[in-house]
Amino acid sequence: MSVPVLRKVLIVSPHWAPVNAPDMQRARLALPYLRSLGWEPVVLALDPEMVEGAVQDPLLPGSYPADVRVIRVRGIRPQCTRWAGVGSLWWRCGRALRRAGDALLADEKFDLVFFTTTQFNAFTLGPHWLKRYGVPYVLDYQDPWINPYYRRTNTRPPGGWLKFNLSQWTANRLEPGAVRHAAAVIGVSAAYGQNLAKTYPWFDLKRFTVLPFGAAESDFAVAARHRPAKPLIDFADGNFHHVYTGRCGPDMTFAMLVIFRAFKRFLSSHPEEARRTRFHFIGTDYAPPPLGREWAMPVARAEGIAEFVQEHCYRVPYYDALYYLQRADALLAVGSNDPSYSASKIFPYILARRPMLAVFHHDSPVLGFAERAAVGMRLSFIGPDDVEPLSTEVCGRWFVGGECRRVVPFDEVAFAPYTASNLTARLAGLFDDVVKATTVSTA
Repeated sequence: MSVPVLRKVLIVSPHWAPVNAPDMQRARLALPYLRSLGWEPVVLALDPEMVEGAVQDPLLPGSYPADVRVIRVRGIRPQCTRWAGVGSLWWRCGRALRRAGDALLADEKFDLVFFTTTQFNAFTLGPHWLKRYGVPYVLDYQDPWINPYYRRTNTRPPGGWLKFNLSQWTANRLEPGAVRHAAAVIGVSAAYGQNLAKTYPWFDLKRFTVLPFGAAESDFAVAARHRPAKPLIDFADGNFHHVYTGRCGPDMTFAMLVIFRAFKRFLSSHPEEARRTRFHFIGTDYAPPPLGREWAMPVARAEGIAEFVQEHCYRVPYYDALYYLQRADALLAVGSNDPSYSASKIFPYILARRPMLAVFHHDSPVLGFAERAAVGMRLSFIGPDDVEPLSTEVCGRWFVGGECRRVVPFDEVAFAPYTASNLTARLAGLFDDVVKATTVSTA
């Protein structure tokens, strides 16, 4: 029996395991399935030492096949430029990444390049490699490159306006060329494709595919046997622990305000029970130590409940985060006031199988999915007028009514399309379509 010949895809993901970075998760979850779907993956990544403040998880490489080739690239170490106030990963390592890709594509035949990263400047390598080596490429939008949210809402962006304006000036110059020549574009939110079509009249929405991250049950099997070296939460202290893991920011202030104000009401009406309640926000800022900023604590202080809230603003290893989700008494799914925001964390939250309170914008795609899968207690908001009625409802149902202690089985049929295996099948199908279309156009 002849062995089928696999097509070869070069996956460009600068933040790669053992670095725990959200933007490498799509590729990591796909690797166990790509070969069975006809694709041989090769990962092009940076050496972990190049990533400033990188949080490493030694368990991550064990979550994908050990024989997958990972090409590590070294650029300029952050210690060499931080003294001058320069920390940009692309400025330090972009040239090295490009040269490594040039060498790979010159020596080996690849059928496709897949960019899955929030280091958006890496997208510019797509047109370069297409022109030089004739290899089509696919872009993965996990966030918007050109981001209108902060100007539209007059919200100070992380890192300040100077850094943000420089990044947006660069994005406006570089994004059109990268998108124009891409064979396909995928994104975690339909709004990202709509924004591209609105910005570029020539962009055909048929080239855009909505593809969430999903989650893998196997990750939770590993997390069940894992314990952090220095746990941030003592689950045996007799308190009732709510947990949130992942990015926070000014766009999530509204949802946090609803929850904290509800708890303040609970504290007033049921003080003895409420005083055994704790809220933990873990990994809320992307900045490396000591630059991290707290986002939950200012809201808690303003509501007068800071003694019940703990925030660890720095990233933690991936399986540490799953450990906290699995062992929490209840989970908080805190949404953004940006309706286009699609929180990929909702899928691991679901697989943790804990009581969950989800507070999201009325138009959020996350809320729509949570409703289809019948996940936890779900609340939606539109604007400031919703704070009081929602906080009253959370207090009555979640805290006083006891929904915080009730595990509600989710709809596994509705969840099935969002498993890592099914989403990878869709991704591989898109890869197949790109190669077929490219073959027809060059015939």
